[in-house]
Amino acid sequence: IFFRDGLRIFGCIEDALVFRRGDMTDDGKDEHTWLEEIEGDTALDWVKQRNADAIKALGDPTTTPAYERILGILDSKDKIPGISRISNDGYYYNFWRDDKHVAGIWRRVTLESYRTAAPEWQTVIDVDALPAYKDGGSWVWHGTSMLDEGEDGPWDRVLVFLSPGGSDADTMREFDLPTLSFVDPKDGGFALPDPTKNSIDYRARNELLIGSDFGEGSLTSSGYPRVIKSWKRGTPLSEATTVFEGEHEDVSVSQYAYHDRGFIHEFQHRQITFYTSKRWYRRPSSLQTTADAETTPFREVPIPDDASIGTFGDGATIKLRSDWEPEGAGRTFKAGSLLATTMDKVMDADFTSLKVLFEPDAHTSLQGTASTRNYKVLELLCDVKCSLRVWRYEGGGAWTDTTAATPAAAVGEEVSVAAVWPDSSDELWVWRSGFLSPDSLELGGASDSCAKTELLKTKPHMFDASGLLCEQNFADSEDGTKVPYFVIRPKDLPFDGSSATLLDGYGGFEVSMTPYYSAGVGAAWLERGGVKVIANIRGGGEYGPAWHQAALKANRHKAYEDFEAVARDLIQRRITSPPKLACIGGSNGGLLVGNMITRRGAALFGAVVCQVPLLDMKRYAGLLAGASWMAEYGDPSKPEEWASLRGFSAYHRLKHDCLGQPEPAPPEGASVAKVEGWECPRVLFTTSTKDDRVHPGHARKMVKVLHDDARTAGKVLYWENIEGGHGGAADNKQRAYMWALSYNFLAQTFGMKS
Repeated sequence: IFFRDGLRIFGCIEDALVFRRGDMTDDGKDEHTWLEEIEGDTALDWVKQRNADAIKALGDPTTTPAYERILGILDSKDKIPGISRISNDGYYYNFWRDDKHVAGIWRRVTLESYRTAAPEWQTVIDVDALPAYKDGGSWVWHGTSMLDEGEDGPWDRVLVFLSPGGSDADTMREFDLPTLSFVDPKDGGFALPDPTKNSIDYRARNELLIGSDFGEGSLTSSGYPRVIKSWKRGTPLSEATTVFEGEHEDVSVSQYAYHDRGFIHEFQHRQITFYTSKRWYRRPSSLQTTADAETTPFREVPIPDDASIGTFGDGATIKLRSDWEPEGAGRTFKAGSLLATTMDKVMDADFTSLKVLFEPDAHTSLQGTASTRNYKVLELLCDVKCSLRVWRYEGGGAWTDTTAATPAAAVGEEVSVAAVWPDSSDELWVWRSGFLSPDSLELGGASDSCAKTELLKTKPHMFDASGLLCEQNFADSEDGTKVPYFVIRPKDLPFDGSSATLLDGYGGFEVSMTPYYSAGVGAAWLERGGVKVIANIRGGGEYGPAWHQAALKANRHKAYEDFEAVARDLIQRRITSPPKLACIGGSNGGLLVGNMITRRGAALFGAVVCQVPLLDMKRYAGLLAGASWMAEYGDPSKPEEWASLRGFSAYHRLKHDCLGQPEPAPPEGASVAKVEGWECPRVLFTTSTKDDRVHPGHARKMVKVLHDDARTAGKVLYWENIEGGHGGAADNKQRAYMWALSYNFLAQTFGMKS
């Protein structure tokens, strides 16, 4: 996904509830594929029975204190309403949910009013008041995309994206900000009434660039747009003109144009794998000529396929994922570096004067950037502790380091920044947070590295943290790698192994697990006396691309070894013990904890919470968006890659390595061995019927195997929300239900107070 200064330029979303048997690798021996029929009657009957079993075992979450606390936190009026300036109308916009606005309201306020204790909000769109989708499903807000006609433009039109039921697929309607009304298609308004996974944005006032499901052949194998069209106002979508096409095996395809500090940039983009792309670029003199009529030719951008590029006026920045020695540069630039030049020099393949804005070392990585009118602010991590570096653009590709001396964030705390209005301002929103520190929002400036800020809002403490502390430790993984992790615990912890501890991890897609304030964790777990641990394992982005790439594909086991090393370190330090240690993870983190269930490391855990998980690595690439993740995990249709995938396919490990079910044809070269003395921890699986990113069949089939075996049937519980998408819930009540169920499961397992 491409972002410019925090604004949505491109987002692609797939058709709801589709899976592609034709693209699927299958050995023909999986007797549980009927559970992949997402809304099949037999499958849903099975789901309803498992849901009933879970509630019978754990009780109705809505009657418990955990549910009341979590729902109260989610609906609290004391949350900080983050605001964004999206136009020149003098307003700042916010999306808000609470008990009175279940689906939410999009609203706006002036900055002067926002500074007060009781801001005067004006409702722009009340999602709860919108007519229900045709099947009666509830709407879930998916965001907006503004019409950008340059810094002097009116910024008066916006595309609004809404999803029925919370799936990734969404609808689109055009909205007029001055009149606070949707633009009727009869009056030329753009609209897509049926949900699809799409890529849509303005190119100009009367033209959209749109990728969607146009019929056979218009989607990639991952289910994302393959064809981009120019759609003119007042014409039916069927008359839109194709302007760019990718390949069927690409992940996704897009085209986007935007104004940037007096310059116009237009890119065509083929996302070939999750980490590699091909790009073409042109600089039109105006966007008034439609994309299909524009005569300025596109030229391929000559940078590595795994690098990313951004613009800053006439300047360009290149972020590397691998080492690069461009012709004429006279040196090699490290993976994880951020380089600067001009866009003209990039297109001329002139890399003789690249400026290094950041180069990683063994401890420090670049996590993100924010661009104001004249500055680029770099968010850095040093051993998972945050700091900022600031560069001023002088024009012509020249940059000056203007970083002022400011203290780095403390252990367990984070600072992040976002531009207020990069077309004309150097102001920044400054967010501070920590595991034990409630959020605060400040207004600062890039010119002094945010040394002086104005405090705008603070969130009150939402759980009692007075007796808690946060510390950072390092565990030694199996190959000697030092793995950092955070511990949030009572100051008077007895260190006798008796403390219920919840270990959280992700370890994939270069996603960093950085500090954040979670009032739900505090209220539902820490106040019960629990310890929370966050493991910064390989596969994540805490130490840049090398940390991520160390656990790709055949090296996936490194992430799991790291996680087990942290678990052992907790036990060795007597913070906890196996009967009192649980782990939790969702999505790719669900695959992580699925492997904790099925490896020898299962003996380290007394309980597991596995959320919206990926588990069947034989069939994953043919289920929903699975094909887009093959650069992370591998391609199961290739025998040599299936051999490594088999080693961390939790579904297959469970059936064959743990339960001893016969395996028809183990892949040659796979690490396949019986897990001696294996015992299954107590496990709760949660997922969502409407999750059209990770197929609910993964969790369903895993639970079916566990439930059908007498040795494990009494140790597994399952809850599937009928709505909710990949987040597992569509509104605050559903979120509170799911999280209360999870924490109540852990409390029951460990004999903790309610």
